[in-house]
Amino acid sequence: MTRLGAMIRKETLHVLRDRRMLLVVLAIPVVQMLLFGFAISTEVNRVDVVVAWLTYTDADRQAVERLAANPYINLVGSVPMSQVHDALRRGDAQAAVVFGQHPADVQILVDASNPNIAQSAQIYLQSILSSPSFGANPPSGSVAGMPSTRMLYNPQLKSGYNFVPGIMGMLFLLVCALMTAVAIVREKETGTMELLLVSPARPWQIIVSKMVPFFALSCVDLALVLLIARYALEVPMTAGISPIVLVTLLYVALSLGFGLLVSTISSNQVMAMLICGMVMILPVIMLSGLLFPIDNLPVVLKQLSAIVPARWYISAMRKLMIQGLSLSDVVLEVAILAGTTLLIFTVAMRKFNDRLQ
Repeated sequence: MTRLGAMIRKETLHVLRDRRMLLVVLAIPVVQMLLFGFAISTEVNRVDVVVAWLTYTDADRQAVERLAANPYINLVGSVPMSQVHDALRRGDAQAAVVFGQHPADVQILVDASNPNIAQSAQIYLQSILSSPSFGANPPSGSVAGMPSTRMLYNPQLKSGYNFVPGIMGMLFLLVCALMTAVAIVREKETGTMELLLVSPARPWQIIVSKMVPFFALSCVDLALVLLIARYALEVPMTAGISPIVLVTLLYVALSLGFGLLVSTISSNQVMAMLICGMVMILPVIMLSGLLFPIDNLPVVLKQLSAIVPARWYISAMRKLMIQGLSLSDVVLEVAILAGTTLLIFTVAMRKFNDRLQ
């Protein structure tokens, strides 16, 4: 262990001296979390709404007051019944609430030229008109003739809740796999890998010493990501920190193994980055559920997504962070990640040993 400790210390000092790489490794998670959490947002925060009525009753007045008081609604004003469609057509409002002669005669008109805004506006208005407490608690009741919409786990439809698990799945692959692959390939390019291989250190000790610094940096990244997610993006993490950390560490180990595998088939750093980009980054974005729901994919791509480890990690994170499920509820995801990790390390170590012969 003394020899392994010395190797780990040497590799750690080597990583710490590369300030540009440290800046990239530690800055990318922060930038990605803030970018996807705040700048790239799919939720609609302010919906312009007009109201119209035939007879202004006390029930209508109370509903209008709830609309005006809700932070997600910008009540533009009232218009005559005959001008409701004109207001939507001109873009003066994105939705309209029309009150009839009876409490049951409530109609919501939404400009669906932007489907994302239309869906959010419909959900907001149904929730507000169903319960005066929308925004604090999910609605539980409904007025006559108005269906009650209850949104679970993310009642305010914050996009950060969706993006945080996905970004975690992407950035740990980026930090662990890409950086590990590039670091090992750089050793081969400079010729120092041959010096390490003829040293008294065994091949597995060389590999472990290369991975430990990036594992430690990944732990720092994990702490930064969780702090930003919890206190900046207000992701609930209802399952607790321990299950999230345990599953993430397993995913980090998988990513390190993938980086080792890439290094064994890459002759230079450019090739390593291209392989990581084509085989790792693009599938994570397209097939993991980060941006597009898995169920919406064609059958062939849906089946292909099953071999993308990030899909299972992101699914587990959403269950643990958003839905508040326990570790026992993500056994399938954990088992797939563990099996994939074992397979990748087995193949990577075999190919690494083959190169020594």
